[in-house]
Amino acid sequence: MGYLAENAVFMPLTKTILEESDKFTCGNEDLDDFFQNDSIAYAEDLFGKTYCFQMKENVKELLCAFTVSNASIFTMLLPNARKKKVAKNVSYVKRDLIYPAVLIGRLGISTRYQQHHIGTELMNFIKSWFVDSSNKTGCRYLIVDAYNSDIPLAFYKKNGFDFIFSTEEQEKDYRKIVSDEPLRTRLMFFDLILIR
Repeated sequence: MGYLAENAVFMPLTKTILEESDKFTCGNEDLDDFFQNDSIAYAEDLFGKTYCFQMKENVKELLCAFTVSNASIFTMLLPNARKKKVAKNVSYVKRDLIYPAVLIGRLGISTRYQQHHIGTELMNFIKSWFVDSSNKTGCRYLIVDAYNSDIPLAFYKKNGFDFIFSTEEQEKDYRKIVSDEPLRTRLMFFDLILIR
């Protein structure tokens, strides 16, 4: 058993939990602002659902939070080499389709627990959650739009994610971004069939 299972309770992040908990901070201003100010509105507007792990011994303390929403990978829009990489483990008959996915839109670990491997444990929980037989929908891939900086990219790579586009230039073309600046985020994917 891991730290999360032993010490925390999994639940949807609600307005009541936010109001009754100590302020959650993961050290990223954008993520902190989302969890504190936007996550409830996203859920109400059906754009994404945010979940959290709350400490068993101190219910005012949130250990981590993440937001998920429905997504797809449109393989017909990918360059051929990337299409083959994404569809590597897909049976031939189902290739070149729109593949069902879940977007992990936000993910944050409390600054108090960031050096305890909670992120990897949380990622394993999310992966298992979407291959569980009681899951209500088909989901082949997890997708993240990771901040384009060393720490988040290394975290997702360590957890088995790969870039949907091999270069930032390919991704800029796909997103129709005309700029010489580096991308703010990079699209990455994980094929859930690998853990089934």
